[in-house]
Amino acid sequence: MPAKEKFNIGIMQMRCGKDPAANRDHAEQQIRQAAGLGANVICTQELFCSEYFCQTQSTELFDLAESIPGPSTERFSKMAAQLQVVLVISLFEKRTAGIYHNTAVIIDADGTLLGMYRKMHIPDDPLFYEKYYFTPGDLGFKAFQTRYGRIGVLICWDQWFPEAARLTAMQDVHVLFYPTAIGWHPAEKAEFGDAQVDAWQTIQRSHAIANGVYVASPNRIGHEGAKTGGLEFFGSSMICDPFGRFLRRGSVDKEDILIAEVDPNLQETVRRNWPFFRDRRVDAYAGLTQRFS
Repeated sequence: MPAKEKFNIGIMQMRCGKDPAANRDHAEQQIRQAAGLGANVICTQELFCSEYFCQTQSTELFDLAESIPGPSTERFSKMAAQLQVVLVISLFEKRTAGIYHNTAVIIDADGTLLGMYRKMHIPDDPLFYEKYYFTPGDLGFKAFQTRYGRIGVLICWDQWFPEAARLTAMQDVHVLFYPTAIGWHPAEKAEFGDAQVDAWQTIQRSHAIANGVYVASPNRIGHEGAKTGGLEFFGSSMICDPFGRFLRRGSVDKEDILIAEVDPNLQETVRRNWPFFRDRRVDAYAGLTQRFS
């Protein structure tokens, strides 16, 4: 088997405050630290420029959105070129008046904008009122050939859907990145907290196994929102390999930078021994295009 070049990925787990400028500065510090630790491809958590604003519905919060290209992409494109790293940056995109998206931008190691992915699955749950803010993505499931490897990007709620992982992995990616903002309702933590974290990690590990890919999911930490309620983001960021084995895991309450090696040769070995793509019955899956049967 001819050797394929390995590369390192890094994900950022950070606490976010109310000041977008301070959050961008903090993200830049973490990106520089990750690059210094050897990361070639670095991914931020979901919507890192602000606190998680979808806990309430307010037209004023649309002011947090920005154009793409725009100030953040300009700043982080320069940084990518300077550090020679690929960046996956999660932003609140203003497409035009009245149309906003939850968008990940992929920047190559020379600062070029390779493209973007708009979140396809939009939740609407207590304190996760994303349908109020985000128009569902219309770019489909995409892969991006970067300097170091071929990657796919999905966002948070997308990570619960095996169809999204499959359609992205089928484009021959090495890694699925999932920028994330997920946490506990404090009143539910004692009863359901451990189970929720375990379910979140298990579904992503299953995507890694079923598709023979690495999976990397950066989450935020800290309490945000009302002091007597709000959300407690549980960190637990993770990187796993195509066997679903944890390579790195973050804490539940501390900032972390997680670095792991991606070995395309391991991916090749796993897929040869677990040939799930070969054995798919593509002639029998028409029912997947129905809501329910």
